[in-house]
Amino acid sequence: RSVMRGFGCLALALCVTAAAAFVCVPALRGFADSISSAEEAVLKPKENSTSPKFIDVSLSKPRKKVAAAGNDNDVSLSNPTGKNKDAGEEIMVYFGAGCFWHVQHELIEAEKKHLRRTEREATSLTGYAGGSKTGPGGKVCYHNAAQDSDYGTMGHSEAVSVRIPPGRFPEFAKEFFDLFVEGERADPQDVGGEYRSILGIPGGVQGSLFVIAKDAAEKKGMTLKEGKGDDDDTLRKKLVYVYDTAKFPFYRAEVYHQYRDDMVWKYGAAYNALRTEQAKTGKISPTGCPEREGF
Repeated sequence: RSVMRGFGCLALALCVTAAAAFVCVPALRGFADSISSAEEAVLKPKENSTSPKFIDVSLSKPRKKVAAAGNDNDVSLSNPTGKNKDAGEEIMVYFGAGCFWHVQHELIEAEKKHLRRTEREATSLTGYAGGSKTGPGGKVCYHNAAQDSDYGTMGHSEAVSVRIPPGRFPEFAKEFFDLFVEGERADPQDVGGEYRSILGIPGGVQGSLFVIAKDAAEKKGMTLKEGKGDDDDTLRKKLVYVYDTAKFPFYRAEVYHQYRDDMVWKYGAAYNALRTEQAKTGKISPTGCPEREGF
């Protein structure tokens, strides 16, 4: 009897084990299938899924590179130089907003801030632009007793040129439009076309930098207009004329007009001394126009 009881217990245990296997095996298979389905859902989401897709970056399009010198239209608008905004050959642009003494100082400050240049390394220089005429030998001069190549009579405006990497134009455009007070230049006492607000960029309104300038202007409630040359004053119009630097080049001003205090703001003796220092190094030199000693 005890033997029979032992066989009965063994048989019962085998039955329980078999039943468990019968139940667990499908369950384990179902669990494994659910894991596979979950992995597949992550790696290959449905088209209407809101989960982000994994993209093979090797198939994505490369960034645009900086245009070669003289081909400004190839500069990318979102970031002209890709990762390095200081890359690429420098371009010359010019800005005008009333008296050029104040504008020069503010652009030098922008060079120090955005390009880490010292005052001696800064490239901002005062001058004239936007006119259709020049004097003998291509001269453009400040008002003088001899009326020699007077910039006002030849349709030019006071301006300041600066050399920057193309990728830094957005920062300098913002600095320029920040000079305006509610859309007007800071020195409205200077009246006439010689003080109109101007911007010179490669290609003018057709160049790639125009969109960047337009965006910066609109944020300040201002508008841009293509300059035709010899244009009128922009006072009380919240307007800036845009010129193509190739068609309307920049003409550097006389030595005595460089690194000067503004009529209102004073910039210090060290700043003013740059005029003599840069003349000695040859960075600035006589233009052929009348110079004013002790001015």
